[in-house]
Parts: sequence; C-alpha cells; structure tokens
Amino acid sequence: QVQLVESGGGLVQAGASLRLSCAASGRTFSRYAMGWFRQEPGKEREFVATISSGGGITYYADFVKGRFTISRDNAKNTVYLQMNSLKPEDTAVYSCAASTFSPSSYSREYNYWGQGTQVTVSS
Repeated sequence: QVQLVESGGGLVQAGASLRLSCAASGRTFSRYAMGWFRQEPGKEREFVATISSGGGITYYADFVKGRFTISRDNAKNTVYLQMNSLKPEDTAVYSCAASTFSPSSYSREYNYWGQGTQVTVSS
C-alpha cells in the first residue's frame, strides 16, 4: 500500500510558477509510475503528466507541454510537478497518483491517490 500526500499548492497570479510535491510512504515507491491529474469543480478529472518508475519516460497533456515538468526523486520518495507560466485555466485541485503499470494518461490505471492540493491562478 502507498499513501500519497501532496503539497505546494496556493494562490498565484497569472504568469507565476509553483512546484507541487507528492510525498509517498512505503519502501516500494521506485516501483511505481507516478502521475499528476487535476480536477475543477463539476468537471471530469484530467491527465496532466506522468513519469515512469525510473524517471526516464515522461508524458504530458498537450495543454501543459513546455510549461510543466514532472520529475521524481526515488531516494526521497517524492514526485514533483514544476508549473511555470501559470494561466487562470490551470486553476484546479491537483492530485498525484501511483500506478503499478507503465506511465499512463488513464486515471483507471492508477492504484493509489492523494487527497489533492488546490492551485488557484488569478488573472
């Protein structure tokens, strides 16, 4: 079992940057692909980015390419999402998730989820 706790969200102005962190419990973190998803109230959860267990493979949603970077530190059991050039439309609750499968944009392929951290971008 893996427990995930996100941090780093907040209220920022458009154009600013934030770095989200997701700390995982357990000794098997390095075996999981990790992903970031986001959800606005009343909307479906959407994929943001994913990274392979070793960190060598990453995929991004088209709307964050060039602005967001996912990374991980297996020694610290932590995955990060560096978010630059934030836009008001990036406002959402951002959640990290762990998957025993390969990196994926499909939320159904993730086994464990964190509670999420709110990111609000003002115009």
